[in-house]
Amino acid sequence: MKELEKMKEDAKLKQLPPVYTGKWASATNEEVEEELAKGTPYTYRFRVPKGSLKINDQIRGEVSWNLDTLGDFVIMRSNGQPVYNFCVTVDDATMAISHVIRAEEHLPNTLRQALIYKALGFPMPYFAHVSLILAPDRSKLSKRHGATSVGQFREMGYLPEAMVNYLALLGWGDGTENEFFTLDQLVEKFTIERVNKSGAIFDSTKLRWMNGQHLRARPSEELTKLIGEYWKTSGLLTVSDGSFIDEAVQLLKDGIDLINDADKALANLLSYPVYSTLQSDEAESVLQDNLSEFAASLLAAYDSGDLVAALEEGHAGWQKWVKGFGKLLKRKGKSLFMPLRLLLTGKIHGPDMGASVVLLYKAGTSNAVAPDAGFVTLDERFKILGQINWETLSKDQTVKETADPV
Repeated sequence: MKELEKMKEDAKLKQLPPVYTGKWASATNEEVEEELAKGTPYTYRFRVPKGSLKINDQIRGEVSWNLDTLGDFVIMRSNGQPVYNFCVTVDDATMAISHVIRAEEHLPNTLRQALIYKALGFPMPYFAHVSLILAPDRSKLSKRHGATSVGQFREMGYLPEAMVNYLALLGWGDGTENEFFTLDQLVEKFTIERVNKSGAIFDSTKLRWMNGQHLRARPSEELTKLIGEYWKTSGLLTVSDGSFIDEAVQLLKDGIDLINDADKALANLLSYPVYSTLQSDEAESVLQDNLSEFAASLLAAYDSGDLVAALEEGHAGWQKWVKGFGKLLKRKGKSLFMPLRLLLTGKIHGPDMGASVVLLYKAGTSNAVAPDAGFVTLDERFKILGQINWETLSKDQTVKETADPV
């Protein structure tokens, strides 16, 4: 041990790599027997030949090493245990492994293993060294960059097929613009020749997008069952199937990339943040477009029972009603639908408004929504609308405009 430490210190002083000098490779039998008699611990080393070694890497092409910089390396420790490079070479050879595909970090191991293959007369396998997956800052991907285990990704809501698809594209492509592959398609199309030499960036945004593609590619019944069960388990709904869930999944699925997004999407639909929306900058133009008069007309339509009767008929009833309501107010397009969305859903943006309102009506009559899900029924929404002081809102808007910098 002291000898090895001295060799390392000498090499460091000479600014050379720490190479074993091979002192005991040329020792006499008498010198060896003397040390054995003392009980001096010893290892078995592989005697490295002079010259160079070349392999044809399936990804990197020809790779060569100058053997002068290697030094005789240990193949069996002083405790009698063989080291990794010796074990794996014998193991792979006796199992007739034809291809060794692994990370580029294993290139130093490949040098040692190739020498052992040649020395033992084993046929050399094909080697392929894949580039590392890198973080956005092009450093090596590590725990500090986020989730690192398959289990963590599963808990975050990622699907197995999406993970396989995305990981396959990190450093590989089929030569087309296509990025969506099933496992069977990957098996059919994958070739080692199309693996890139350069490292690939792990993009969590892209992975999330791809998961959404795979989620929505699942058969409709399977997707509905998956999300319905998730909603019930999370406590948002009291049931896991039925027409309400069928319609909710169809309406919200485009905004769900991870299974875990399903709760947020449904909770957002059921909520009614009309006050905060009215006070936002985005609602300013809607508020100034005679929204108070529009709201009065909408309240009248609800109080008369016309809107409820239309929603009873579903989408066809809604479309017929909204067309007549637009004619009554002489509004159409954005002037009609923006204030309708804001007053009925409490938001400026969201999924299809007609489908949303019909679904909200059904949520209030189906008993599918759990009591503590934060659901504001249509009846409660119109009570809130009836209590809004539009004059105060307009004054607040004026004060806000005055305070804005020029």
